[in-house]
This record gives sequence, C-alpha cells and structure tokens, in this order.
Amino acid sequence: MPDLGNATALICRECGNTVELGPYYACSECFGPLEVSYDLSGVTRESIEAGPRNIWRYKDLLPVPSNVAEIPNTEPGFTRLVKADQLASALGLQSLWVKDDSGNPTHSFKDRVVGVALAAARELGFKVLACPSTGNLANAVAAAAARAGIRSAVFVPSDLEQQKIITTAVYDGTFVTVDGNYDDVNRLASELAGEQEDWAFVNVNVRPYYAEGSKTLGYEIAEQLGWRLPDQIVVPIASGSQLTKIDKAFQELIKLGLVEDKPYKVFGAQAEGCSPVSAAFKAGHDVVRPVKPDTIAKSLAIGNPADGPYVLDAVRRTGGAVEDVTDAEVVEGIRLLARTEGIFAETAGGVTVGVLKKLVESGGLDPALETVVINSGEGLKTLDAVAPVAKPSANIAPNIEAFRATGLV
Repeated sequence: MPDLGNATALICRECGNTVELGPYYACSECFGPLEVSYDLSGVTRESIEAGPRNIWRYKDLLPVPSNVAEIPNTEPGFTRLVKADQLASALGLQSLWVKDDSGNPTHSFKDRVVGVALAAARELGFKVLACPSTGNLANAVAAAAARAGIRSAVFVPSDLEQQKIITTAVYDGTFVTVDGNYDDVNRLASELAGEQEDWAFVNVNVRPYYAEGSKTLGYEIAEQLGWRLPDQIVVPIASGSQLTKIDKAFQELIKLGLVEDKPYKVFGAQAEGCSPVSAAFKAGHDVVRPVKPDTIAKSLAIGNPADGPYVLDAVRRTGGAVEDVTDAEVVEGIRLLARTEGIFAETAGGVTVGVLKKLVESGGLDPALETVVINSGEGLKTLDAVAPVAKPSANIAPNIEAFRATGLV
C-alpha cells in the first residue's frame, strides 16, 4: 500500500463504489469520477497549528505521505486573508475578506493542487509530472517538477497569454503549445495518459489526489478567521473543482468539530464568454451543456467543466447561486480591487469581484453577512486584459510648470 497518510480509499461520487488507493480516476462500475476518502480521527486544531506555515500543516487531511514536508517542494499555501474594508464600502458590504492566492510560489492557487498531486504521484511510482492547462497550472507543474528534480510535460492552447507562456517555458521542461482551445488540449492529454504509463497528468490520471489540494483554501480561510466559517464565499469556476473542494473542506471541518456547524452559502463566478455552469443554474438544469469559450478570462475558459454538476449540487444545497459577468465587467472588477485594496488580480479575480458586485446589486447576496471572495492569481499574468485602460495620468516635460498645467495638483 502506498503511504498516502490518512487516505483510505477512492470512492465513486456517483455510485459509491470503493476502489483501493492507486492511479485510478474513473469508477470501473459506472465510469463516474473518483474522490479520496479518509480516516480523519485524531486531527485537532493543535496538531494543525503545530505544522509549517504552508499547506503541509493540513497533511493529515490530504492524500500525501507522512513525510511530505521533508521532500523538496515549492511549499505553497498559507496565503494572506485581507480584510477588504474599502472594497466592502464601495460595494455596500458590511464585512468582506479577500483570500489572495497570488502570493503562492508561481502566483496562483494551482501551486496547492500541484503540490498534492506531485506528492501522491511520486508515491504511486510516476516519473514525469504533466498537465493540460489554461496557463496557471502550466506554471505550477513546470516549477514543481523543477524543484523536485523530475521531468515535466506541459500542454497549453497556443493563444494563451504570453506572460503565462514565458513563465512556463523558463523552467525548461517539455512545453508544447497546441492549436486549439483547452478542451482540445485536454483530449490530447487524456490520450497521452493512456499511452505514457509513467506520466502523471495531474488533472487527468491523478485527478482525485490533485483536486484535494483545493481543500486547503477552505482550511486556511477557516483557520485565519479564528476557526470559523464565513457566511458567504464567492469562488471562480473553471473545472469547478475549486468550489466543490472548498465546500468539502468546510464540511470536513464541521464533522471534525474544528469549527462551529453553521449555515454558509457558496457562490460560483464565471465569465459570460464561458458560462456553462451559470447557464445551467439559471435554467434549473442538472446537466451542464458544453460551450466554446470566448473570454479574456482564459484561466477559466473550460467549456466542458468536469465538476460542473457537482458545483450545481453544492451551490443549491447551501442556498448560493452561480452568476457570470461580461469581459468589460471583468476588467472593471480588476481595477476596482486594485484601487480599493492594492491587490492586482488576474482576470479570474476580476470575474469573482465582478460577480460579487453583480450579486450585491441584484440582491442575490446578503450585504450584511460576512463574505469572502477568492483572488486565485496575480495580475501580472494577464496584462493584456487591462493594458488598454491602465494608462499614466499624464506625460509631461521635466519641470513643475508642466505638472501644474495638467491640473493634477
């Protein structure tokens, strides 16, 4: 048996079939997705707080080896939770926090999921760390593999933002751009995963382990709030896994007695140009119909989100909603967060802030309740989105008279 900590088995999310721990991701009975189950007895606040200030403080809640913190890794996590009073005032909210994951090693939340996937993949005997990606995952896989001293193989759409192309290529792994959208790249990766037996495609053949890394966002938010859950949280949707795993983290903390059992609402955020989950939610459907992405929020541009139906389940169970915003509203969200809180978000952060604003204005979210919004990445990765509107106030000659003439005094 591999050493994957307190993980005990893989369980099908559809039929409940149990599978032994291993490199499996689809149920042999119904082809449903598998997820990790655990024996979490004995996990306490004290045992968590005694751990390092990164995601490995939660190793007892993750499918990773018991010595994971001692193996070379990028040490992601424990990013700041910012009290966003000025943004709250601008939007008419009483209490607002921004979970700013741009502080991770490659400046997005993907370092979390890759850290867990790499630890599990090595324990399961894989030799190459690989992925299809919309950008941030490519950065994280290339960096994590370099740190671990193993080969990486990364595949992305060729029209990806140049910033993300460069910040993946710099790690000098195998890096391939593909003429197609993310869903095309993902199909290619799935085919390769069937041929390359020692390649761990983090979001394909080791997806059950990879997805668990998103739980650490939920754990950190609760711990940073003083071991309590927020009333409301707004989460971006790409594959949908981040949202469902934050919800899973909250449920685990309640079950363990680490936080008070209380109601909370989960809201999902999409860009209008790739909003299949939002469309399904608004139509009252349980099935998410795939779309062809067309949005500046390329990190969220997954037209056939694997966890879409489970997002709908979580949102409806908690009394939340799924909303979408236009590209113009995405840019407005980026600028609003920057000028009120000094946080420069990538386009996914613009989506969550834009959706938060829209939900407040429509009455879909209660402004009196404590709210957390996720910023999943760094704005320097998506400069093209704001370049047309982010301009100097003036260009002047080097003298005080020229400055006075601008009227900016």
